Amino acid sequence: MTHTRIEMNPEIMGGKPVIRGTRVPVELVLRKLGAGMTADEVIADHPRLTADDIRAAQAFTADYLADEEIVYR
Repeated sequence: MTHTRIEMNPEIMGGKPVIRGTRVPVELVLRKLGAGMTADEVIADHPRLTADDIRAAQAFTADYLADEEIVYR
């Protein structure tokens, strides 16, 4: 699946997935949501983000995890 709002570039944040056109890592967005912040609060912290960017970060991560191979020991 293509995620047009997410980019990975070795020149930006060491290649971590970020919201396109920003230096805001997908990981940071998810950590803030996981800590209980609302999408509006995340956007207030990072005014260049939109609600669509927040949803794109979540969708990107879900797709990434869906492709991971899980090994039980």
